[in-house]
Amino acid sequence: MRGTARPIVGAVLASFAGVYVLAAPARTSGAARIGAAIALVAVVLGVQVVRVVSRDGRWRWGVPVQAAAAYAGVLAFGTSLGILGFVAGSLVLAGLWPLAVAVVGSAAVLGDADVTITCLLTGLVVYGLVRLADRADDTVAARLPLTMAAVARERLRISVELNRGLGEGLREISDGSRRAVERPEAIADVLGVARRSLNGARAAAADFRSMSLAPEASAARALLEAAGVQAEVRTGHREPLGPAGALLAMALREAVTDVVRVGTARNCLIETSEEDGFVQLRVVNDGVRTVERGAEGLEDAAQRVRAAGGAFSTGLEEDGRFAVDVSMKAGERPVSLPDRIAYRLSVGLLAAVLAGFSVKGLLMVPWGLEWAAAAAMLVLIGALQLLWASSGRPRVWGLILAVLSFAPVPLFGKAWLGVAGFLVGTLLVGVPGKYAVPLVAATMAGVGAGAWALGLGAAAVTNYVISTLVTGLVVYGLVRLARLVRDLRVAGEELARAATVQERLRAARDLHDLLGHSLAAILLKCELARRLADVDPARARAELDEVVAMAERAGKDLQTATGGDAELSLDGEARSARSVLTAAGVEVEMELAHGEVGDETSAVLSTVLREAVTNVLRHSAAKRCVITTARDGGTVRLVVENDGLDPGAPRTPPGSGIGNLATRLASFGGTLSARADGQGNFRVEAAVG
Repeated sequence: MRGTARPIVGAVLASFAGVYVLAAPARTSGAARIGAAIALVAVVLGVQVVRVVSRDGRWRWGVPVQAAAAYAGVLAFGTSLGILGFVAGSLVLAGLWPLAVAVVGSAAVLGDADVTITCLLTGLVVYGLVRLADRADDTVAARLPLTMAAVARERLRISVELNRGLGEGLREISDGSRRAVERPEAIADVLGVARRSLNGARAAAADFRSMSLAPEASAARALLEAAGVQAEVRTGHREPLGPAGALLAMALREAVTDVVRVGTARNCLIETSEEDGFVQLRVVNDGVRTVERGAEGLEDAAQRVRAAGGAFSTGLEEDGRFAVDVSMKAGERPVSLPDRIAYRLSVGLLAAVLAGFSVKGLLMVPWGLEWAAAAAMLVLIGALQLLWASSGRPRVWGLILAVLSFAPVPLFGKAWLGVAGFLVGTLLVGVPGKYAVPLVAATMAGVGAGAWALGLGAAAVTNYVISTLVTGLVVYGLVRLARLVRDLRVAGEELARAATVQERLRAARDLHDLLGHSLAAILLKCELARRLADVDPARARAELDEVVAMAERAGKDLQTATGGDAELSLDGEARSARSVLTAAGVEVEMELAHGEVGDETSAVLSTVLREAVTNVLRHSAAKRCVITTARDGGTVRLVVENDGLDPGAPRTPPGSGIGNLATRLASFGGTLSARADGQGNFRVEAAVG
């Protein structure tokens, strides 16, 4: 989109200059003089094109040359005074407003009101088009800093929130463990802090993840398909949603869990939309239901949504499908580009151009009732032009503009011929190209026919036809560039929103994968130390010393979760895994053959190992765990297998850990598989090339 801005400006300015080139034979005589007049026009346009293609301040040195060429053309070859508008526009762009006013004043001295208005309008158009092109470039340039700033703000918010709770908890664990080395009775306090911190980390991870509805919809699809339900997800909302996203994600989880619990559905549709500041979530499934039992299990979600000012409803549709409908106000979206004046600038300039051309036409209408009627119709045309050119709807306005452009010509004569230029601009903006071109050609032909019918000469007929196109191009350029800047803004905002969402998900993954594991291990070690305090004080002290080391490592994990770089060693993590599993009574068999690996590979495989060990401790009754690493060429492979899976246990929804790890590995070009063998063993295998 960015690349189209300056070509649009160049085309409009060239069409302006073309009017003076075509008028040269009528304003001077002799091939040499005509050639000189055209050359001077080319110089004026050339300086303007240099400014269009480059924002380098050195272009200002060409303004005196442009001014000399413009005045030479006017004074020596009869070029229209309107060309001085190029000079006025350049001076305004250079910040030399007083000189621009002087140029317009000189046009008033040398000519009449009509040419003065033309000079002023040309200056406004030149300034407006070039500044809008600059805005398009500024908007593109702002996208990356905006995205980085959005991520930085999100990291700061995450850091403040986590350090206030989890950071203080880790410090308490570290200090308490040191005290407990000498005073075993203090272990109970450390255990309490560790439990609170672990719960806080898990809750924070869930909150960060659920603040974005789109990832939750993807997780819901996976859960439904794992349960044998064909899922279709249609996402039509914008991220991030903030607190509203958390409630909508919670409602989605409850609705999907209800579908799986009932167990009769074969198809499920998850759909989100956004309108007038409200986000709607709709979950529809074809499971067998009754009205009485339809909302079972969803009451808590409904109460929480309604308490926050949202709407929550359930019921059977006419086709027998069961639907859950949720609506929440999206709230403020903090991510936005700083420049908000481009569209206002374009509308203001368009209004000024419409007013200026209208005044030019009214100068040729006799004062009185006829003038009042013409003024009223021009005001109506201007209003319709602004509304339709900016929105493109409804198209019936185009028909009204066509009638108003031609019907009054017999009444007002040549004063009304210029109005058709507004119609051309509207057609170029609001009608598809394959229809716009013939319609524009027909409009120009209509103007030419009208001018000929009024008895105007060939030169005047040509001038009116060309001016119709030029006016239309001006309108098109102003509106098209405004839309371009608006579209670039939207694209930039969406990019920043997406980056913010990804940062939240990254924080959720790090909290779950890194800090959650560390806190779970700390809790386990503290519990072990409490049990050993009376029977084996020396070992209890050793366990507490390890808790202090773990708390320090967890502090680094917290830095990682708030935007820092992970400092994980696969060898060190393997030793930690052996210690934690052994403390939990799990026999560990370990064979490490990965050799030297890069920091990134070591960090990502360490994270996989942490999550796998955490799952062994939390989700199984394992007695034995095998941890192996190997290198196959440039690929490093990690396998963690345990025997704690009950083959007869009911299937449960997968947690977020495996999905987090798969996402993390994919970013490094790696793969992850996690599966049961049907005989009580569960195997996690990760490979990074």
